[in-house]
Amino acid sequence: EEDGVNYDEITYEGYGPGGAAVIIETLTDNRNRTVGELRHMLTKYGGSLGETNSVAWMFDRKGYIVVDKAAAGEEALMSAVLEAGADDMGDDGEHWEVTTDIASYEAVLEAVKALGVEPSSAQAMAMLPRNTIKLEGKTAQQMLKLMDALDDHEDVKQVWSNFDIEEKEIEASLA
Repeated sequence: EEDGVNYDEITYEGYGPGGAAVIIETLTDNRNRTVGELRHMLTKYGGSLGETNSVAWMFDRKGYIVVDKAAAGEEALMSAVLEAGADDMGDDGEHWEVTTDIASYEAVLEAVKALGVEPSSAQAMAMLPRNTIKLEGKTAQQMLKLMDALDDHEDVKQVWSNFDIEEKEIEASLA
């Protein structure tokens, strides 16, 4: 940060390839530059910038905590987080995913840490998709390139989307 420079937090919404919803949180000192660059990126990879609330309704604001399965047993973790006010606990194969309303997030996070477990990821406010869109082939590759481009942009703080891409598609993009 530089003295005398004002930064604005702005959230943009749009669509990626295949109609996947995208929410992009930014921190910028130049709104016009940032919106132009994001519009260009979305268009380049088969998407488009949308209006405010064009896709936000497809997401729920939740606290989100991810714990490696090796770090905590299911029963002990579930008991602790539900007692602390968590909404749900799911299994993504390698991790336990705990969701909570934003007001209960701190208590649930403390309950996880009280078990001697350090979460692999914890977000006090995450935009979790209500439904996902499965992407395959060229569309999936375009979406992965878009996500990389957004991740590399200096003004982008966080990106949420509702796409679902199979592991083999992701591995193909890395090859």
